[in-house]
Amino acid sequence: MERPGGRLCPQVDMPHVEFKDQEPQAMGEHQQGQEHGEEEAGGGSASANRQLPVPYFSSLESSIDILKKRAQELIENINESRQKDHALMTNFRDSLKIKVTDLTEKLEERMYQVYNHHSRIIQERLQEFTQKMAKISNLETELKEVCHTVESVYKDLCVQPEVTIPEEQTYRDDEC
Repeated sequence: MERPGGRLCPQVDMPHVEFKDQEPQAMGEHQQGQEHGEEEAGGGSASANRQLPVPYFSSLESSIDILKKRAQELIENINESRQKDHALMTNFRDSLKIKVTDLTEKLEERMYQVYNHHSRIIQERLQEFTQKMAKISNLETELKEVCHTVESVYKDLCVQPEVTIPEEQTYRDDEC
């Protein structure tokens, strides 16, 4: 199982355990020797003593085998569960990516709609501004024409033929 980033999910492995007290082959040979000993001894008291441990070891061996099998089953179940969890997370990640992509596309689309709406409003206002600036320019031109006209009229009114003024009048104007 590979994780994002290239790491593997850890799996549980069943360690190989050997018991020092007994070995499966030696146990089988020991049991066979005991059976042959019984036949040779004719079922005496010595063979009766040997029979007691055989059922004990076989039941112990079967218990150990059952425990080994159960431990192996548990390890396999854990590994399967981890694989299922990994698959679930992968599916979740993929569906989340799809949903985020869809949401991003919708958000982007909505953003462009808002941009278009604002662009139209800005365009309308720019057009109004341009029209008002043109009107102001026309009014400025008209105002300049009016100013030139007033200036011309004023010059025409102020320009009088030169009349000789007596000196007394000049002094009076200067005194004021």
